[in-house]
Amino acid sequence: MSKKKKAELEKAEADAKELDESTEAAVKESAKAKDKDKETALRDALHIRRTAKEVKKYTVLMRVTGLITVALIGFIAIGYAISYFYNKYGSFTIKVNKYDMVNQGLSLSETPEFDKTVSMLTADIVYDMTNISGEDLPDNIDKVNGNHNGRNYIAYTFYVHNSGKDTVTYEGDLTIQNVTKNVDEAIRVALYINGEKTVYGKTKSSGNGKETDCDEEFLTSAQVMHTKQEDFDPGATNKYTVVIWLEGNDPDCVDDIIGGVIKMQMDFRIVENT
Repeated sequence: MSKKKKAELEKAEADAKELDESTEAAVKESAKAKDKDKETALRDALHIRRTAKEVKKYTVLMRVTGLITVALIGFIAIGYAISYFYNKYGSFTIKVNKYDMVNQGLSLSETPEFDKTVSMLTADIVYDMTNISGEDLPDNIDKVNGNHNGRNYIAYTFYVHNSGKDTVTYEGDLTIQNVTKNVDEAIRVALYINGEKTVYGKTKSSGNGKETDCDEEFLTSAQVMHTKQEDFDPGATNKYTVVIWLEGNDPDCVDDIIGGVIKMQMDFRIVENT
C-alpha cells in the first residue's frame, strides 16, 4: 500500500472516530437535557402541590381566625350587656308583682304621698365600698326617703301601699341575686319596717349560730329574710328602709374579699285577698 493511500485511510478512520465521539457527546447532551427537563417538571409539580397546600392551609387559618374573632366580639358584647344591666338596675332593687299592682293595687313609691307609684324601684350603686362598723351608721338613717347612700353603705327607704279595694295579705323576700369573692360572708343587712330594726348576717363560718352584732341569720345562702303582712287594708301603707354594709368587725372581713360585688333584690307579692 502506498504512503498516500495509507495516509488517506488513517485520516478516514480519524474522521470516523471523531464523528462517533461527536455523536456520543450529542446523545449524552440530549440525555442530560431530558433529565433536566424531567427534574424541572418534577420541581414544578412539587411547587404546584406545595402552593395548593399552602392556599388550603391559609384558607383554613383565615376561617378559624374569623370564628375566633366573632367569638371574642360576642364575649365582649355579653360582658358589656351584663355591665349595662347591672349598672342600670343597681346593686339593690325592689319589685312588686305586676299583676298584683294592676289588679290588686299593691304598689311602690319613694314617698309616703304616692304621687308616683311603680312596680320597681332601684337603689343607686356604691362603688368601692369599704368596711365600716354598724355602730357608725347615722341614727336617723330610716328617716330619709329614697336613695340616701353613704360613702360606705347603701341606704334606701321606700313604701308599700294598698291602693286597691280589698284587704290583702302580702309576703316579701330579700334575696341575693349575685355575689363574688364570698363578700356576703361579711355583709350586713338592716331592715327597718315602720321603724322597727332587724339586722341580718350570714351564719358564722364555724356554723355556730349568728354573729354577735346580728339579730337574725340569713335564711339560706341565697335568701336574707322573709316577711309577711296580714290584714293589709285598702289605703294602708308600710314603710321600709334597707341598709347594706360590709361589717369590719366580722372575722370573715379579710383581704380576700376585696373587689367582691353583691346584688340583692326584694320582691313583694299578694298571697291572699278578702
